[in-house]
Amino acid sequence: MAVMQHELTLGEAADLLSRALPGHRVEILQGRLIVTPPPDGSHALSLTWLVVAFDRAGARQAGLRYVQGIGLWLPGLPDDYAIPDFSVVDEDFRDAHVQKNCYAPNVFRLVVEVTSSNWTDDLGTKVESYAEAGVPVYIVADRKHGEVLLYSDPENGKYPAPQRYERGASVPVPASVGVTLELPVDTLLDGD
Repeated sequence: MAVMQHELTLGEAADLLSRALPGHRVEILQGRLIVTPPPDGSHALSLTWLVVAFDRAGARQAGLRYVQGIGLWLPGLPDDYAIPDFSVVDEDFRDAHVQKNCYAPNVFRLVVEVTSSNWTDDLGTKVESYAEAGVPVYIVADRKHGEVLLYSDPENGKYPAPQRYERGASVPVPASVGVTLELPVDTLLDGD
């Protein structure tokens, strides 16, 4: 009897992991599978607060949508994609569907990551990947180091050095996002 073996593609392996680990976030960044555990309470509260903050700032009236956990197709390698914690996207973002639950990077105005146990990806690989994709604004609530980093205006696939904000300060959302809003560092780090 012949036994046929099938080697999984990275995309197939990601799909299997997603089904096997409900609640975990599976991404492919620079050709590596990344698995993030479900968020803790403070992480979840930070994201809920962002929804309220962008709603109050009039994001919908400005033609924007704010979403959690949708895929961002990355241009680096054929299977690469990220699933940002929170994103502000163009109102018609669904027209830019690529595959799976991923959308083209040109519809993303802002992405936010709140660090978890794999914080190095948010501070390294995702900075590079989001800049290469041309995401205009990337905010990292770095709970490991107690600060928020604001990356903006990538050029030639790279962000300039981030602006750093400590506890007690607020992060101004760049005008390119389309709303006027200040995000308190403490709320981004700890939830409301």
